[in-house]
Amino acid sequence: MIYDNQNKTIATERLTLRLFQKSDAEAVTRLCNSYNIYKNTLYLPFPYYIEDALLWIGRHLENFNRNISYEFAITDKDSGELYGAIALSNNSKFQHGELAYWIGEGSWGNGYATEAAQGILQFAFQEKQFHKVFARHFQSNPASGRVLRKIGMKKEGVLIEHVIKDKQFEDLVYY
Repeated sequence: MIYDNQNKTIATERLTLRLFQKSDAEAVTRLCNSYNIYKNTLYLPFPYYIEDALLWIGRHLENFNRNISYEFAITDKDSGELYGAIALSNNSKFQHGELAYWIGEGSWGNGYATEAAQGILQFAFQEKQFHKVFARHFQSNPASGRVLRKIGMKKEGVLIEHVIKDKQFEDLVYY
């Protein structure tokens, strides 16, 4: 992982993690307008509109500069194609943050989430001096748990019926 502080980018073997730009809004809208992504994420609306993307992207730079959260576009290092998003919150009081991500359905199964998450972990510990990074996923989304285990995270427990998604209580697996 190579972090470029001036450009706020993280380079991994195949990916560039960079700040989102307004010009990404159409691609974000297209990728997020998927029920399969919606059902596996806690806060993503569905259907997903261009206004949702613009509002979301519009907060990133300020959040980054204020050390509130670091939200990156997951892109192909060579072509620049947008695959998804990865974020790290920052709770500086406790020196920890939450890792969260989504990958567009057409890019599932290529290891992009794992590679991006590994880069974010290194960013968290090396650049931001975090003590701990945590992540949660729906029990109904075991693929997300596999990503977390691949990057060395340890399962700490299950929060039973912790959130409501589509009028149903969901268990959250905590790493």
